[in-house]
Amino acid sequence: MTEALDRVVDLLDLEQIEVDIFRGRSPEGERRQRVFGGQVAGQALVAAGRTVPAERPVHSLHAYFIRPGDPAVPLIYLVERVRDGRSFTTRRVSVVQHGQTIFTLSASFQRDEAGVEHAFAMPGDVPPPEAVTPTAERMEKLFGPGVREWFGGNPIDIRHIGPLTYEAERDPALRTTRSMVWLRADGELPDDPLLHVCLMTYASDMTLLDSVLLAHGLSWTDGRTKGASLDHAMWFHRPFRADRWLLYAQDSPVARGARGLARGEMYTSEGALAVSVVQEGLIRVS
Repeated sequence: MTEALDRVVDLLDLEQIEVDIFRGRSPEGERRQRVFGGQVAGQALVAAGRTVPAERPVHSLHAYFIRPGDPAVPLIYLVERVRDGRSFTTRRVSVVQHGQTIFTLSASFQRDEAGVEHAFAMPGDVPPPEAVTPTAERMEKLFGPGVREWFGGNPIDIRHIGPLTYEAERDPALRTTRSMVWLRADGELPDDPLLHVCLMTYASDMTLLDSVLLAHGLSWTDGRTKGASLDHAMWFHRPFRADRWLLYAQDSPVARGARGLARGEMYTSEGALAVSVVQEGLIRVS
């Protein structure tokens, strides 16, 4: 694994301090003022998954971001065993810092069952990831070599097929409510299905709200746009590997009331729909 990916895998390896109680942390020297939403969601899913038999993979999660997390102190994950049925297992996780709940997650796990099948097809006419310039290189051209220290250390290899928010900010012709990226973990991962699911939960929060910003020519660095994830939901339809290319097709059907809704679908490179994502985010423009 690359050093950046190794650090994230280490972050997802929570410390168990009591039955159904786990402790996590943020990266050392974290430059964000609050805990990254994908990190706390991924860690919460790790905590829930470690209380469930391996033969019951997660099929859905629903989460709320309640307060900003403090990256300087540990995060305590409290798991509630809501239900253990014959087919489904339900867990609820509360994340606590400074004596207050900052995040909650409900996750459902199901034993493998046969049933009817159908799925939307992967978008057509999509260039292969090898033909798409890594986003780190595009960012370097926009902002200079100093940006690579930050973006180049990303544990997820991200490649935007369309415009970046920073480009749409400057050119109104590029504005759109749709965005597509290829992404994968930047290195080889062990054969642990829960790790792959949790790592993609971590990655799912990285680009999803871009479809809201793209529609209005906004970016997180324009000096007037502020935002935060409000809630996050994911459905896992089939097994996948986070260290293999996934196409993340995203769109924003609506924005109103200082909130923007974004949806995403992750497809394997073979065209199978693996994950669906929905998130609402706070978008405030001064």
